[in-house]
Amino acid sequence: MQPPRLILLSGWGVDQRIWQPLEAHWPTHLAAQEVEWPGYGDAPPLGANATLEELSGAMAEPLASDAVWVGWSLGGLLATALLAYLPPPRGLILLGAGDAFCVKDEVSAKGGVTSAELHAFQRAFQRDPTATWQHFLRWQTQGEPNPRQAHRQLRDLLGDTPPADSITLATGLQWLGSIDNRPRLVASPCPVVRLTGEHDPLISPAQRRISENLNGVGHCPMLSQPQALATTIGHHAHQMANATMAVL
Repeated sequence: MQPPRLILLSGWGVDQRIWQPLEAHWPTHLAAQEVEWPGYGDAPPLGANATLEELSGAMAEPLASDAVWVGWSLGGLLATALLAYLPPPRGLILLGAGDAFCVKDEVSAKGGVTSAELHAFQRAFQRDPTATWQHFLRWQTQGEPNPRQAHRQLRDLLGDTPPADSITLATGLQWLGSIDNRPRLVASPCPVVRLTGEHDPLISPAQRRISENLNGVGHCPMLSQPQALATTIGHHAHQMANATMAVL
């Protein structure tokens, strides 16, 4: 049986370098490939106010259907949304990604990001994109066992400037606020597994309850527990690949 292939998709303001800590830990039966979203790395950017349909056109070739997609954060939201446009993969693993990014204001104190908080972040990004991006890097590492160390790791990987232009990043923030994947996940065309850090500050308690919890980590388990994360992803990818072959 052909071993499962992984396609790794990163999140907002973070390119494929986020996956580097896992490279030494993938199970030997897996082949992992990082794929950039438009506007990151060498991938040509989309225009301002790009639509999901335009995104699907740009990602049709990189997102092979014979692979298991692993989408982290915004990457998970986008990968799920693209199920409506592209042939389904062998499976979808959502890492630190829920049905939607924003939660209702009244439950924000218990975790997750409200629409009001996202709008304030968007306004700050318009004023100073680089400083706002740097703040976000610090924010998303707060749930790790050693937040300062995780933040240093992230800065060492990415450097001091955003890996995409301001138009690409602004479009990503629009998608964070607008994508609601509940209908797509209710009738998903492929197996779906949700993995959520126990202390992820960006995920609401409601989303955490329907996820497989990763103990002792936050939004960036690839930094704090790369070996455990690679093993968990590999386990689910293998199960998904076997399930798909059984159906065929």
